[in-house]
Amino acid sequence: MIITGYEALCNLGNNIDEIYNNAINGNTDCFENLDNYIPDNYIRAGLIKTELPQIKEDEFNIRCNQLLLKNLELLKDKITALNYPKNKIGIVVATTNSGVEEFEQTKLQKHYELGNPALFLKNHLKLSGFYATISTACSSGLKAFLTARDLLENKISDAVLVACTDRLAKVPIYGFNSLEVLSDKPSIPFSKNRAGMNMGEASAVFIVEKYDNKKGIKIMGIGESSDIYHSTTPDPEGKEAIIAIQKALKESDICPNDIDYINAHGTGTAANDVMEANVINKIFSDKVPVSSTKPMTGHCLGAAAGIETALCCKLLDSFDGRLYPHIYDGEYDNELPKINLVQKDKKYSKCNICMCNSFGFGGANAIMIMGKDYE
Repeated sequence: MIITGYEALCNLGNNIDEIYNNAINGNTDCFENLDNYIPDNYIRAGLIKTELPQIKEDEFNIRCNQLLLKNLELLKDKITALNYPKNKIGIVVATTNSGVEEFEQTKLQKHYELGNPALFLKNHLKLSGFYATISTACSSGLKAFLTARDLLENKISDAVLVACTDRLAKVPIYGFNSLEVLSDKPSIPFSKNRAGMNMGEASAVFIVEKYDNKKGIKIMGIGESSDIYHSTTPDPEGKEAIIAIQKALKESDICPNDIDYINAHGTGTAANDVMEANVINKIFSDKVPVSSTKPMTGHCLGAAAGIETALCCKLLDSFDGRLYPHIYDGEYDNELPKINLVQKDKKYSKCNICMCNSFGFGGANAIMIMGKDYE
């Protein structure tokens, strides 16, 4: 399975090139202090401020779909060039919000349906094949790639558009606030001073096809597992997360030391950082460079894995000796096992294989390993 086209949109930029340039330089300035969500308080959030296209059909005119439409405009030529029957191009969308924010004003039932973005893409692109929405909290994006793989392997689809989209919305913001994991200061994962996460919004679209002599970013392996531990807290030992990584490594037919860079889930919450540091250390020790890009993008919920996958793809395509820096205060939490956090000014010798970590509520773990195709 190979990614033959991708685009993204978030607070760091209006396309993947802008996002990459800001992320590789460690830009954490693209945040706003918003006071219109939590009474008598504000949240620090990565807001997309570009003008978005309006959608004529009321039932589909929600921000999540507008974000996707912006991506489609950038990928128009590649999507148009797909030489497959309309019923053989599948759609899998990852989201947690859909139009729940708009529903409070419009009361249109279609707005809060999770399947709204998938149906929108199907209708907009005039496709007639498989379409579905995946919603497993923060791991939704990588789970969408798992569904795409099944569609391709079972010959239901010849190509799949994997799309990830989520907007800032009161429902998740109130939820995270009630869990006391939001920070009004910059998120600093793996620091002893970490105080929680910042929210963000994003979208990303990927064209995924069978390998078949095509060029692009090869999806080498995907692993998933479930903690069955707690509805919102990961297992501190990360036993099932380790299994997900082992599955991805086995499918990729590589060893841990073959990984050149790990994009951590890295939310900056106490529970995630303990679990993830344990997991990375047990498999990779402190040998493989690791960073979280969430201090730059915010936590984009159902689009988090999507924007982070796009960042990994672009890193593989554009590697110049730099990896995405891990932005924090430099005070590592020594109660965590040691991991090798990427330094901003350090040059690295290679980046041929990346691993993306994604851990969702309910212990929904997903790992994806990607490599640059040199054949």
